[in-house]
Amino acid sequence: MSMATPASQAYNPIYDPLLAPDPGTGSHYAPSYWVATAGEPPEDDGPLLGDSVADVVVIGAGSTGMSTALYLAQEHGIQAVVLEANRAAWGCSSRSGGQGQNASGRLTRSQWIGRWGLDVAKKMDTEIRTGFENFKALTQDIDCDAFDGGHLYLAHRPKKLEYLKNEARVRRDIFGYDTRLLTPEEVRSRYCDEREHLGALYEHEGVGIHPLKFTFGLIRRARALGVRLHPASPVQGWETGADGIHTLHTPTGTVRARRVAVCTGGYTGQRLSPHTHNKLLPILSNSVVTRPLTDAELAATNFVSQTFLTDTRTLRFYYRLLPDKRLQLGSRSSITGADAQDPAHLKLLTDAIARKFPPLAGIQIDYSWWGWVDVSHDMMPRIARPDPKQTVWYAVGYGGNGVSFSTWAGKRLAERVAGKDAGQEVFQLPIYNTPLQYPNLFNVVSAEAFAPFRRFGQFFLYKWYWLRDEKI
Repeated sequence: MSMATPASQAYNPIYDPLLAPDPGTGSHYAPSYWVATAGEPPEDDGPLLGDSVADVVVIGAGSTGMSTALYLAQEHGIQAVVLEANRAAWGCSSRSGGQGQNASGRLTRSQWIGRWGLDVAKKMDTEIRTGFENFKALTQDIDCDAFDGGHLYLAHRPKKLEYLKNEARVRRDIFGYDTRLLTPEEVRSRYCDEREHLGALYEHEGVGIHPLKFTFGLIRRARALGVRLHPASPVQGWETGADGIHTLHTPTGTVRARRVAVCTGGYTGQRLSPHTHNKLLPILSNSVVTRPLTDAELAATNFVSQTFLTDTRTLRFYYRLLPDKRLQLGSRSSITGADAQDPAHLKLLTDAIARKFPPLAGIQIDYSWWGWVDVSHDMMPRIARPDPKQTVWYAVGYGGNGVSFSTWAGKRLAERVAGKDAGQEVFQLPIYNTPLQYPNLFNVVSAEAFAPFRRFGQFFLYKWYWLRDEKI
């Protein structure tokens, strides 16, 4: 019986996409809870061997890349070749929080209005909402432990209650959502006894999933339609000829293609393409999963729902009860890969568990991992063709909100690669009609010459966020 290609390299816990030439070749997965509970990975086509030709090459086998390949085959009759550096769904899709929100990027709907005006914001809402409904439908068809329980946004300080009231008003009055505010007593009786919060915004649109099972499901569907998936095949060289044909080199093979779609998220190496070089700021996020809670602990924390929760910190905590009664919690991590294993980052999460759920203070952590989040210059994704003279597209920059939107991004990206985007008004939206620019921290680090110093800016930005979240 055919099987998935086994790993050939050890997992590198300090990999850093700003410093490493590529993310490895055939590396083991990060030691996440999702990897431990997803079952056997789906079959693949082995590393790319020798010279080959393809109409479309998709780089990256996460939920974006695999949904792009799936929709190319399903809706446009194009059977893409997918190149993955390590194992299928090795990056965000096996490390994320699995919280599928009606969102994309870091900006809220009120921020959309402030940035683009009401008319564009309403069109953005229609697009993102349609993407969420598409994601929701997929979770009902793919076995991924989906829980359609909405989302709770918890105020961690009194001043954040006004913020949530305004967000609820904007969502309800302008965009027509049935969003409501809950008192701490309502949250504690209907969802869980989270001790830190002072009130919450509840939105119906939220589906928690097992992200790796979900992406494995996308892979199986795509391969059934003729998509070829080659793991252990990082793109280590890329030339584009005068005829527009792209030649992509991997350690064991070469593929020539007329069109290329880049779907590498937070694992986009600096040397992959000039279209992405220094255009994303990868940020680490840490996650933990506890041992299963006892009946006494479930009673003490009153966990009566698997609805996922997010607090109002800028460097937010996200958490939920999993189907097997474990607590999952995550937040930001170190600034560099070299520092990722510092125990201080794990302590940040265990302290949060003790603060939010005192009966669980000191509970055993069974799984601990981290992963890179791709943040764009304006905190919003880009599904774009950066150079109209080249047949290259990308879908990146979700900023930690890609669980649901990544599959819709793949669908839209497939339309663009297939040449079906011409004349469609939706592709005039900001996330589609402008390319990535250089990340801008403090409005200072905005040019490529300053890009190597972005992490100095990030260090001070984290300090400012902490002061604003906790003290000011």
